[in-house]
Amino acid sequence: MSFTETLLAPVAAWIIAVISAAGYAGIAFLMAIESACVPLPSEIIMPFSGYLVSAGRFGLFAVATAGAIGCNLGSIVAYEVGKRGGRPFVERYGRFVLLNVHDLDRAERFFARWGSLTVLVCRLLPMVRSFIAFPAGVARMPLGRFHLYTFVGSWPWCFALAWVGMKLGVAWRTDPRLAHLLHRADAVVGVVLVAGAAWFLWSHLKRR
Repeated sequence: MSFTETLLAPVAAWIIAVISAAGYAGIAFLMAIESACVPLPSEIIMPFSGYLVSAGRFGLFAVATAGAIGCNLGSIVAYEVGKRGGRPFVERYGRFVLLNVHDLDRAERFFARWGSLTVLVCRLLPMVRSFIAFPAGVARMPLGRFHLYTFVGSWPWCFALAWVGMKLGVAWRTDPRLAHLLHRADAVVGVVLVAGAAWFLWSHLKRR
């Protein structure tokens, strides 16, 4: 088994099992976990869902909608924690999830400048999209607007990832060159993953 497969196989196997067993509800459940500030990447969840679209199991638009609904459900948890715990919560417990006052200050500056549009834009960005609900709660963004912008911002993200998974699923079965290409790129993928994780940890620990 290659490096990337070894790294992602346990997570991917669990994601596939949940989606296969629970269908659209499984997709919503997994995306809810991601939006509750748990590092379960949508970059794995939605492409696998798209693969099942290519197999005729799901519909593409329904998959994207289930993912966006999950984002809304999971965001409730992070929003309420931010609303009720606020800055003292970050100061006391943020270090356990590598969230610090600097991150909160930056999020508050975004909200001060762009207002509610911060949620809409950040839902389209990797990594930060999983944590934006917390500062939205700290900023006490109106709940109705928060859920509207969360859904509108999450749906294109979910659709795009599912579409990529669907296309790769079709190509995987019809063009053997794709599997060969991915195996050749395995080392590069591994280096990028490790470097990205190392940079994230280093930048947060240095500020602490």
